[in-house]
Amino acid sequence: MAGGVGSRFWPYSRESRPKQFQDILGVGKTMIQMTAERFEPVCPKENIFVVTSQAYKDITLEQLPFLSEDQVLCEPMRRNTAPCIAYASYKIGLKDPHANIVVAPADHVILDVPEFQLRVEKALHYAASNDVLITLGIRPNRPDTGYGYIQALNNERLEVLYKVKTFTEKPNEELARAFVLSGDFVWNAGIFVWNVKSIKHAFKTYLDDVDHLFSSVEDKFYTSEESHAIDEIYHQCRDISIDYGIMEHADNVYVMRTDFGWSDLGTWKSLYEQAPKNEEENVLQGNVMAYETFNSIVKTPSDRLVVVQGLENYIVAEYDNVLMICNKDHEQRVKQFLKNAKEQKGEKYI
Repeated sequence: MAGGVGSRFWPYSRESRPKQFQDILGVGKTMIQMTAERFEPVCPKENIFVVTSQAYKDITLEQLPFLSEDQVLCEPMRRNTAPCIAYASYKIGLKDPHANIVVAPADHVILDVPEFQLRVEKALHYAASNDVLITLGIRPNRPDTGYGYIQALNNERLEVLYKVKTFTEKPNEELARAFVLSGDFVWNAGIFVWNVKSIKHAFKTYLDDVDHLFSSVEDKFYTSEESHAIDEIYHQCRDISIDYGIMEHADNVYVMRTDFGWSDLGTWKSLYEQAPKNEEENVLQGNVMAYETFNSIVKTPSDRLVVVQGLENYIVAEYDNVLMICNKDHEQRVKQFLKNAKEQKGEKYI
């Protein structure tokens, strides 16, 4: 899944080049390239499908040149994760009715790649012969309020799978702390594994309107009529996530508890937490000179010398024509800054 704009990562993530197509970590590879790379031992390249916006088709093919055009599924508009997953699942199902599917966001950080691959392969093996919807859950190491939580039933263990009891979306700090202390909850990583038959049955059962739309155009997949057909049904398709639409209602949802150094890298603060720091606990990416500066992240172009002095707990981020300086504890206002910039300064800044 590679269609988001990463608005909480503005100004580095932009409409024209969102974060999944950026080298956010400064390692010489973009997020989508790192995502594709970690699936190399798990999935043949010809079986990788990317669902993204029509606007990002060219950059997807540029960054993942092994893809054919049939492997890049272009959404005419954003309709959340359920239609995105339906599009890929129904198209894959037409090619192989017995396919096993992994759904993964293109912009997540995974530090322990071998552990990730091991867990995905175990989940695929189980999904191949069982009617289950599997989600990967990350053991929490702090009461983070930015993640969704999954409660697992410890008494229904199947190898490494646990029956899911509840989903909770981004709780307050008190509730998040209680979740972590209980030991029954994991973070919802938004990574799913299932068989194509299982997910299509789930759409038919819980999102029958979405199932009807995509079933009605299956015969257009892999033809010159696909783009027009998708454009027509997306205008009729509701905006709903796979969690709200299916996972919270289905009775065959299981979670695999794991820990492979995961972060959704959704915010500047999450990048700060993941990135290497110097002695002053600063993350400095770019041509930066820092004085009396602590616990801050500075990410600026390497062709511009940036000097900062006297900052503590700040974000300094520059990309193209926008420079943002913001207290790290107020990073939730970045979306507001983006909205105001669009309204007051114009489209060229978003």
